[in-house]
Amino acid sequence: MEFANRTVVITGAAGNLGRAVAAAFAARGANLVLIDRSDELLRKAYPDDEPRRLFAAVDLLDAAQTQAAIARAAERFGRIDVLANLAGGFRMGEAVHETTDATWNFLLDINVRTLLNTVRAVVPQMLAAGGGKIVNVGAASALKGAALMGAYVAAKSAVIRLTETMALELREKNVNVNCVLPTIIDTPENRVAMPDADPARWVAPEDLASVIVFLASDAARAIHGAAVPVAGLS
Repeated sequence: MEFANRTVVITGAAGNLGRAVAAAFAARGANLVLIDRSDELLRKAYPDDEPRRLFAAVDLLDAAQTQAAIARAAERFGRIDVLANLAGGFRMGEAVHETTDATWNFLLDINVRTLLNTVRAVVPQMLAAGGGKIVNVGAASALKGAALMGAYVAAKSAVIRLTETMALELREKNVNVNCVLPTIIDTPENRVAMPDADPARWVAPEDLASVIVFLASDAARAIHGAAVPVAGLS
């Protein structure tokens, strides 16, 4: 699973999972295109200069900004080989009949529309280059309904269905599309939010990163449309 001379785009790159995924690909020789909301967040997460790294401060809800960032990355590195769609978010909601439009819009925007804008920009680059790998991040909770989580479950369920659909559309064109379904990820924020829980049962970002790297590698060339559970001990 070596990625020398390959270019990996990572959205949500300044987050806990983004840093773990970037480190895993960097250790295997990849060029990195690191996308997040602001240059400040990216430079705080990655303070060292590295010639195989390109920062892109992008609002992924802005299709034009996203297209421009991907075009700049392709010009810098020659091609896009891997897209790791990590951008997303969670918000506990209300009962479905009480869920506000604001909550629906927030969760659909951050989990689905960001993905759509990114693949619209990246897939044409992959097709022109002859192939690529896309790994999306769903959620284990998207596999069935959960009380007070309707909007989140629906958004992450859409990620799974879009992954399956894209896989069917692109597999004959040498583009693999798969997704991972983590349970709770062990982050400082989750530890604060759930102080009575046992984080040893959660998914370490580095472990989830290893699965993402595998799905982006040549070793996973026969895998299309998979939704891979990554459950830790939870």
